[in-house]
Amino acid sequence: MLVVEGLSVSYGPIRALQGVSLAVPPGQVTAVIGANGAGKSTLLRALAGLVRPDGGTVMFNGEDITGRAPEDIVRAGIAMVPEGRSTIPELTVLENLRLGGLWRTSAQRAASEAKVFALFPILAERRNLRADTLSGGERQQLAIGRALMCGPQVLLLDEPSLGLAPLIVTQILELVSERARETNLAVLLVEQNAVTALRVARTGMVLNLGQVVQQGPAAQIASDEQLRHAYLGY
Repeated sequence: MLVVEGLSVSYGPIRALQGVSLAVPPGQVTAVIGANGAGKSTLLRALAGLVRPDGGTVMFNGEDITGRAPEDIVRAGIAMVPEGRSTIPELTVLENLRLGGLWRTSAQRAASEAKVFALFPILAERRNLRADTLSGGERQQLAIGRALMCGPQVLLLDEPSLGLAPLIVTQILELVSERARETNLAVLLVEQNAVTALRVARTGMVLNLGQVVQQGPAAQIASDEQLRHAYLGY
């Protein structure tokens, strides 16, 4: 399990996260929601080793991984899909996928590749096409598939709905949620689209200006009218 205790991150004089604590259990989606500037992406970047916390701890399977290098965190079993579907347009679908498991054995890569193609059949159909020929939804599937190629125990998803039609987003996140349940994968989903995130998540956390406002069952957060109006904008 991924457990975060009292995590704080600053950019110079600006405190982006302040004392954030949460647990990301296996087999389900945990959603982190909030407005722009709430600190959601900073949280994921800190967990992925892309920014160094100035306080708190990140424990993974009982081991302290706070402040470790990104490559060490990936090898430990935590993979991130950054905002913006960062695939390499000049490479084919298959080449993009194989980059995600570059450091693994051939047998491990082949097994993960088969699982990704089973999860996202459209990628199997287009495996030899360049990434820049794919639609936005297909590129998001490719970005998630590439992260899954390293065989993670934890998947960090940063704003997967950005620029996509709501129906496409729902389909992709439902597939990810299904995979989490079937393979005991822990998914931490950061989303500005609170409705979509809380629909697929079991538990949720609301961030505002770097601090935790509320956390608990996703359905409970979704039904809290005062909380929705104050922090989620719907």
